[in-house]
Amino acid sequence: MFKKILIANRGEIAVRVIRTCREMGIQTVALYEASDRGSLHVRLADECVALPGPQSFMDPAAILAVAQEQGVDAVHPGYGYLAEDVAFIRSCDESGIAFIGPPAEVVERLRNKIGALETARAAGIPTVVHSPRSFSEDEFDGLAAAAEAIGYPVVLKSCRGGRGRGERVVLTAEHLPDIARRAQVETQVVYGNKQLYVERAILPAHQVGVQVLADRYGNLVHLGEREGSVVQSNQKIVEEEPALCLSEERRAALLETAVQIARLFEMQNLGTVEFLVDGNGNFYFSEIKPRIQIAHTLAEMLTRIDLVREQIRLEAGEPLNLRQEDLVRRGHAIMCRLQAEDPFHRYLPAPGHLRHVRLPGGPEVRVDTYVYSGADVPSHYDALIAKITAWAPDRATCLDRMRRALEDTNVSGAPTNLPLLARILRDEAFVRGDYSTDVLSRMEVAPVPEFDRVQRDLAVAAAIIYARRREAFNPQTPDQWSSGWHRSSRQLG
Repeated sequence: MFKKILIANRGEIAVRVIRTCREMGIQTVALYEASDRGSLHVRLADECVALPGPQSFMDPAAILAVAQEQGVDAVHPGYGYLAEDVAFIRSCDESGIAFIGPPAEVVERLRNKIGALETARAAGIPTVVHSPRSFSEDEFDGLAAAAEAIGYPVVLKSCRGGRGRGERVVLTAEHLPDIARRAQVETQVVYGNKQLYVERAILPAHQVGVQVLADRYGNLVHLGEREGSVVQSNQKIVEEEPALCLSEERRAALLETAVQIARLFEMQNLGTVEFLVDGNGNFYFSEIKPRIQIAHTLAEMLTRIDLVREQIRLEAGEPLNLRQEDLVRRGHAIMCRLQAEDPFHRYLPAPGHLRHVRLPGGPEVRVDTYVYSGADVPSHYDALIAKITAWAPDRATCLDRMRRALEDTNVSGAPTNLPLLARILRDEAFVRGDYSTDVLSRMEVAPVPEFDRVQRDLAVAAAIIYARRREAFNPQTPDQWSSGWHRSSRQLG
C-alpha cells in the first residue's frame, strides 16, 4: 500500500481524499497558492507545498516536479483536468509514481469522444446521433453542414473534457454562427482547444450516469445510476439516486448496458458511464468520464462504500473485493451544490471573505467542503464551496431532510445559490419526480409559490435590518443633570 500521496487538486475534493488517506494511515501532500492558503485542505494535510499561482494546478510538469521532490508514491488528481491528461498520466508512470485513476491507454480511448461513440455503436449499443468528425475555428461551413444533416435542434460539444464547458444548444441555423463562436472561445480558454463536434439534441432529456468500479484483473461492478437533470450553466447543481425517469425494466437494461460499455473500453479503477434518456425511457450512450465525479457521494450514501478508498486500493494492485450480487442500494439520496454565486447578477461567481459559515448536520446529512467561518473563496477557481448530501429510506423523507439541511445553512460574506436550491426542492414538478433538463427554464417563468408569505417574510427581514442599524449605542446626558442641582445638594450636606 502507498505511504504518501500527493493530491493534485484543491477545495472540497482535496479534503475528501485527505480524510480517507488519514483513515488508511497514508500521509498526504497538499498544494496551494497564496489566495488559497487558508483553505481547509491545507490545514488537514500532513505536508503542504506552495505553488507560484493558480495556473500551476494545470501545469503537469510543475505538479510532477513537486511529486518527485516530496518523494510520494502516488498522485490523486481528484476530478481536476489532470485526471484526463494522458501525457501527465504517462509521465507519472515513467517516473515510477502511481496515478490513481484509469490508465493512460483507457483515458486516451475515452478522450476521443467521436471515436468512443463509434466504437459503442459498432458494438450494437444505442448512441446519440453525432457528426462523423470535429471542426476547427476555420471550418464553420463544415460545422454548419453537419448540423443541417443531423437536423436542428443540435448540441455543440468540445472534443476535450466533459464538464459541460463549451457545450451549447442551437435551436435554429441562424443562431449557429454566434453560438459556435462563443463555444469555441470558452473551449479555448478551458481546454486550449477549439475543436467542436455536433450532436442531435434530445429535448427534453434526462442525464443519467452509472458509477462503475473495476480492477486490473477483469473484475467489474456497477454501483447503480444517478440522475443529474437539474442543470445550470451546464453544471449539475442537484442530483439524486436512484434515477426517477426509469422503470425497473429500463433501469435493469441501462445498468447492463453500462457494464457492457465499461468492459468494451477495458475500464479500470473508477468511472461513470453517461447516458441521455428521452421522455419514453429510451437511453443513448453519451460518454464515459474516467475519473471521480462531484456526485460520487450519492453512491457512497446508498452503498456505504468509500469510493476514494477503493480507488487507492485498486491502483495499489489489490483486486476488487466486491461482487455484483452482494451490492445492495438502500434508500434514496439527494445532493446539492452550494456555490458562491450572485443570484441577482445572473449567478456570476462571487468570491469573497466568509464572515460566518453555518453548515447543516443531523442524521444522514453529509457536507463536503473546504470553507469555514473566516475562510476566503478565491476568485481563480470553480464557484463550488460545499456539497450537501442527504439520505433517507424513501424519497419523500429525503426531500424533507434536504430542505431542512438547506434551511440550517447560512453563509455570510459572499452571495450563494442557496435561494435557488431551496426553490428547486419545493418546485412541484421536482417534488413529483416529473422533471427533466428543462426544469430551471420552467421555473424562471413560473410564479413563486406562496408569494404573499414570501413578501411578508421579506418585509420582516427588512424591518429587522433597519432596526439593527439604528440601535447603535449613543449615550446622552439627562436634562436634569445639566442644571447642576445634584452638585448643590452635596453642598447642603
